Amino acid sequence: MARFKSALTQGIVKDAHRLPERLRASHKTMTSQPAAPALVRDATPADFPAIAAIYAHHVLHGSASFEETPPSLDELLRRHAAVREHGLPWLVAEIDSRVAGYCYATPYRPRPAYRYAVEDSIYIDETFRGRGLGHTLLDALIARCEAGPWRQMIAVVADPKGGSLKLHERLGFELVGTLRAVGFKHGAWRDTTLMQRTLGEGAGTSPQD
Repeated sequence: MARFKSALTQGIVKDAHRLPERLRASHKTMTSQPAAPALVRDATPADFPAIAAIYAHHVLHGSASFEETPPSLDELLRRHAAVREHGLPWLVAEIDSRVAGYCYATPYRPRPAYRYAVEDSIYIDETFRGRGLGHTLLDALIARCEAGPWRQMIAVVADPKGGSLKLHERLGFELVGTLRAVGFKHGAWRDTTLMQRTLGEGAGTSPQD
């Protein structure tokens, strides 16, 4: 019986309609359970071992980040503190008490005239890809930034096959341009695509400061 259930769970048994009534019910239960919902919340220092592991995977195996060596836990905590010092959000998506992905906003450029523009970053644990977590996290990040003084959000997309372009398009980002061969990683030249989205009133009014 255990072997039969295992086969059903893995999709090996395709002709479930031929199984006895009891096993058909078991098959239906195992294959129709909804995914656990994600809780989006502010990151805390306790989340950073999981965040470090997620980011290390992307650094070592992907091209979304142009870093080549995963940063240490202390370095990521320093980055988190810097984000919070600017009043910007760093969010995590939690599923079953596990950090499944995270996102944050940073100042787009350090010079003061850029102070109303931010850049987003988002990374998902490979185990949880395909569940719409990217959309959930980025949507929450946009809402948090719109509640503040920021007027533009920039996305720098370096992995065109990873779905990030479509994700940002679905949430209102527009293509601005492409920088050709500005990075070299995993033995290949890498482009970066710039995308932009208005936050709140955008350029329609002057900032109040």
